[in-house]
Amino acid sequence: MFFVTGIGIGLIVSAPVGPVNLMTIQRAFKNGFGAGFAAGIGAVLADTLYAAIAAFGISTIAHFLSGHKLTIQAVGGLLLIGFGWLTVRTHPHLDTMAGPRADVGAGFLASLLAAFAMTLTNPGAVLGFLAIFGSLGELTPEHDDYAGALMLVAGVAVGALAWWAGIAALVTHLRGRMNDRWLDRINFGAGGLLMLFGIIILSGTLYQLNV
Repeated sequence: MFFVTGIGIGLIVSAPVGPVNLMTIQRAFKNGFGAGFAAGIGAVLADTLYAAIAAFGISTIAHFLSGHKLTIQAVGGLLLIGFGWLTVRTHPHLDTMAGPRADVGAGFLASLLAAFAMTLTNPGAVLGFLAIFGSLGELTPEHDDYAGALMLVAGVAVGALAWWAGIAALVTHLRGRMNDRWLDRINFGAGGLLMLFGIIILSGTLYQLNV
């Protein structure tokens, strides 16, 4: 259960079109699957690190947070709705490079390191994982369930890898037909999923308050 939940989280946190998604699309568009997927791997390494911090942190202090479970779920749900709304309203452009780090060269290692640094220096990444894991409720591993936390983190890595591999393969296959409309559709879908996830969490919280 934790592994499957992690896969879903990995897909959701990777999908919004930001600097790393732009880098992956641009590298795959210009240099093929390997260069695009390399950027994705860099993002996965950073996301996995943050996911581990969030998962093991929540698991370790679960006994302290148990009395504030509903509050944490409500705040997490609101944050997810906010993140989703901002994602839906963002309109990235394919011809806009993802900042200075995106110009580091087309090699596999250069793409990996650039995406890793870009994701690692994003302060919203760890906050996003803390919000998601903190609002999972019963889907969060119990206190001292380190095996469960490990499975959750492994699922995040697998889900994120699946996303980046899929994006790099799709862009490589459809190089001649990519445009900004594709990015808008990806953003709209990802943002919609985040808001839906947040609404479900808030609905569950309200239900538990009324029981």
